[in-house]
Amino acid sequence: MDYQQLIDEVYHEVKSANPKGKVADYIPELAKVNPDHFGIALVDLEGKVYGAGDFDIPFSIQSISKVLTLTMVAHVFKDKLWSRVNVEPSGNPFNSIAQLEFEKGIPRNPFINAGALVITDALTSIHNDPLEKIHGFINEIVGRTCVQIDESVMNSEIAHSERNTALAYFLKAYGNFENDIQDVIRTYCGQCAIELCCADLARSFSFLANQGYSIFANRQILSPIDTQRINALMLTCGFYDESGEFAFRVGLPGKSGVGGGIVAVMPNKFSVAVWSPPLNAKGNSPKGVKALQLLREKLKYSLFEERK
Repeated sequence: MDYQQLIDEVYHEVKSANPKGKVADYIPELAKVNPDHFGIALVDLEGKVYGAGDFDIPFSIQSISKVLTLTMVAHVFKDKLWSRVNVEPSGNPFNSIAQLEFEKGIPRNPFINAGALVITDALTSIHNDPLEKIHGFINEIVGRTCVQIDESVMNSEIAHSERNTALAYFLKAYGNFENDIQDVIRTYCGQCAIELCCADLARSFSFLANQGYSIFANRQILSPIDTQRINALMLTCGFYDESGEFAFRVGLPGKSGVGGGIVAVMPNKFSVAVWSPPLNAKGNSPKGVKALQLLREKLKYSLFEERK
């Protein structure tokens, strides 16, 4: 398979179609990003990178970080973690307070904000400096020192964190929060403000396409069964309340972020990241979704059939 030719084709087709969206503005710093940026990078299981467009420009990964923090705690807390956060699609906005109250402080899944706050709280319980540990982990699985935080984005998120703080207090009221709320909020905003380019983002998810083994870190990051579980969560819950549509159109485990990034994996084949800042009404990048749909259709790979 000539992945470079494929990526070039997808890039030019999507750029020509130019599906429209609107850059996120509820975090003021994100509204300043150039909406014309567009990049794609694919990483195969030998570590080769194939890219097109702005694939080497760092951007704010936002909610994509939730997959990586979940990875860091899943093997530590094992089944105890899943008594604190559920594994079901939400069907509601990612920052819903009503759903958390109705379900008595147990978030629907680890990728909505309430669930991600539980995961960050768990990480805070086992590390004195969780944000530093997140940096070190991502650098390791990328295979080079690349992590940086956009301080202006982080500070903007902290300054507009009223709803996340409310979610944290709801969690604490139900006994599902162990640490200082402001400490956890700061770590959470810091992880969302991490910047990676498409190439490094695809590298960081490579282990999820490789049964939990990172060729960049040269070690097993997760067991194969935990890898399957996180991939299942990405397929069913990784795209806010558009996850079903993404599974229907694209059919790859993945995670989006309101910075315009999307990362996805084809197990036993590759990881791929796309970035285009404008978002649709559900908070996902229209160019990113279209690029991944075209990529899967051109490859004719599917999770749901055996390829001989």
